[in-house]
Amino acid sequence: ETPGLRRWGGGGHTRTGILQHVLDLQAGNQKGKSRGQMRNKTLVVSAPGKVILHGEHAVVHNKVALAVALNLRTFLRMTLRSEGKVFVQLPNIETTLCWETSELQPLLSAFPADLTESQPPSPEQLEKLREFAGIASGAASTHSLATLAFLYLYLSIASKSRVLPGMDVVVWSELPTGAGLGSSAAYSVCLAGALLSGCGVIRYPLEEGQSVARWTEEELDMINKWAFRGEQVIHGNPSGVDNAVGTWGLCGALRYQSGKISSLKKVPTLRILLTNTKVPRSTKVLVAGVKSRLLKFPAIMEPVLSSMDAISRECERVLEAMAECPSQEQYLVLEELFDMNQHHLNAIGVGHASLDRVCQVSAAHRLHSKLTGAGGGGCAITLLRPADTDPTVVAAATRDLNGCGFECWETDISGPGICAHLPASLKAEVQEAFKGL
Repeated sequence: ETPGLRRWGGGGHTRTGILQHVLDLQAGNQKGKSRGQMRNKTLVVSAPGKVILHGEHAVVHNKVALAVALNLRTFLRMTLRSEGKVFVQLPNIETTLCWETSELQPLLSAFPADLTESQPPSPEQLEKLREFAGIASGAASTHSLATLAFLYLYLSIASKSRVLPGMDVVVWSELPTGAGLGSSAAYSVCLAGALLSGCGVIRYPLEEGQSVARWTEEELDMINKWAFRGEQVIHGNPSGVDNAVGTWGLCGALRYQSGKISSLKKVPTLRILLTNTKVPRSTKVLVAGVKSRLLKFPAIMEPVLSSMDAISRECERVLEAMAECPSQEQYLVLEELFDMNQHHLNAIGVGHASLDRVCQVSAAHRLHSKLTGAGGGGCAITLLRPADTDPTVVAAATRDLNGCGFECWETDISGPGICAHLPASLKAEVQEAFKGL
């Protein structure tokens, strides 16, 4: 067993009351609780998306990347049921899944009771899930990957009890899918947090009188590790940055280099205009293209990647200085770093005409933009100074970007990681999305 990780049977982790009551009901043992009371136990959680400030692609070559939480979130509502059914609705991707727990039970043969978050998904487990769900090997549609991630996490986390709980799950997101904003990680983090709490591996932190609550650091660490396993199901070899941001969120930034993740000091909340070009792209193809160019032109590419590393480090220095005494001059530096990094990203081959257009349109309004994520389309971020960015300027830039066929959101960089919510406390838009589902 990996040091610092716990098996579910030891170290003080015990099955909490939520799952036990459901299992008692499924077994016909009421234990003094009314059937209607327990089968409607509902958990609501949310997790943020992410943006990469600097270090896209360079991070693959052991350079520094800076990632921050995005104030656009994925919300999950899970209602535990005494009936032996698992019903999952993913309205953003027009997907509905439904199984009898008796159908799923044979799959537990691939998920031993001593399975822990230290063990990655095995080829045998994934093949068994694909066969069960009718998903061809290599299928990479959002529907297929979301299905596999749910099944893997549900079966892994419930495997200790060997009895599968019935549940209704709805996941709705403010994040666009496939745009490099960490939507799959937010999905995996929400699933991990809800399933771990619902199955009694960790406590559900929301107490009477609270509208929002978070887990302990130790519990968050377990959520993060299971969410990473979900990301492995979806992406194969993820860095771990996206699920770490979704779990911890932070009011600062996460620094990632050579597999090591650390947090910066608290930094000011940064306002951004987020633009989705709606141009699809393949992260795998773009990463391979950068590697190919590096092998072909090492004397040119290596200094470019080193310069991108220096940009990340300078941004890190400026952000930490802003925590002590923010000034307009520091925002000017951040804008220059955006401009320089965007040129570097074009130089390594991950730009796109749509992203150039975002930069041109925003520059016409004296704003500064860069791509975020894999590039080749996807999303761009535009920095908005908190004090002197006129709302009419933002409105005009948004209008012009929408006129190009893009979709824009004005939002904040920063925000909490995974949270548990009182359903009635959710903002109206989320409550409306859940209504009727």
